[in-house]
Amino acid sequence: MKKIKSSALRVTLVVSMLLLLVAEAWSQDPQFSQFYANPIYTNPAFAGSVNHGRIVMGVRNQWPSISGAFRTGSFSYDEHFDKINGGFAIQAMYDEQGTGTLRTNAVNLIYAYQIPVTRNFTIQAAIQAGIMQKSIDFSKLLWFDQIVVTQGFINPTGEQPGAESIITPNFGTGIVGYSKQFYGGVAVHNLFEPSQAFYVGASNPIPRRYTAHMGLVVPIIRDRNEARQVNVYPNVIFKSQRQFNQVNLGMYVSKGPYVAGAYYRQNTVNADAFIILLGIKTPKVKFGYSYDGTLSAARTGAVNSHEISMAFELKKRIPRSKPRKVTCPDF
Repeated sequence: MKKIKSSALRVTLVVSMLLLLVAEAWSQDPQFSQFYANPIYTNPAFAGSVNHGRIVMGVRNQWPSISGAFRTGSFSYDEHFDKINGGFAIQAMYDEQGTGTLRTNAVNLIYAYQIPVTRNFTIQAAIQAGIMQKSIDFSKLLWFDQIVVTQGFINPTGEQPGAESIITPNFGTGIVGYSKQFYGGVAVHNLFEPSQAFYVGASNPIPRRYTAHMGLVVPIIRDRNEARQVNVYPNVIFKSQRQFNQVNLGMYVSKGPYVAGAYYRQNTVNADAFIILLGIKTPKVKFGYSYDGTLSAARTGAVNSHEISMAFELKKRIPRSKPRKVTCPDF
């Protein structure tokens, strides 16, 4: 759990549930339940893995039933370019925790090199470089020396605020291998564990986030008419960040333009959530909505979460050589 440190800091006692939730979240990067629909955020090696330009957006509202819920948004554009024998992407992320108490903005540039291994199997390896900006509103923090036992937070605090905003570089890498029916990959974010300390001289690195993921496409009904095709897409993802471990597993089914699915998420010590997905896809646009029902003891106050994903296919170019695309996850 992240703690703000300084030579003058004696105690950082957080007595409200809101601030407890915010403090705990600082040790983990934001996550998306629809990881398969947010490929560049999941693994930078997905950059340029389709035969057209692509814009993907995701918005997550986690635990809206509590004050100071977590709100996260992501945006990415990626495309394959023959001249660089791979894909280029730009990816941006916004995250707000605790009613604006802590905000994070990040922008990353990604290059993924495509390696045709065999006629049916391809590897893409990527590097990611960007900048991250974090800001905190110290006026919204509560401190131990403000407490009057019978009255609550009454006294002014003697704690000195740190920097209100910091900017730091951040790097990542990833690799993915895929065929027409299978994909799997690993990624490492926060590669050099950049500091997120708001106080001069403090050491507070962001721990590396390790991701491993795999998926399949299983045709159930084959038909030349895409509207009558039925496919099943099993997916699993494992994430580890310091002491925090998590696994999501489940599947979605597509019939023509319609998509539905279910996932289960398990944390290190307890069941976390059951996820239901509904979506629709056309040749140019994809839209998905997912509902997270909390399974852990937090469900009494944090009942659910909501997430929306959107993807837009840009106008196709006529490449000199047709790049090999990832056919799953298709949504």
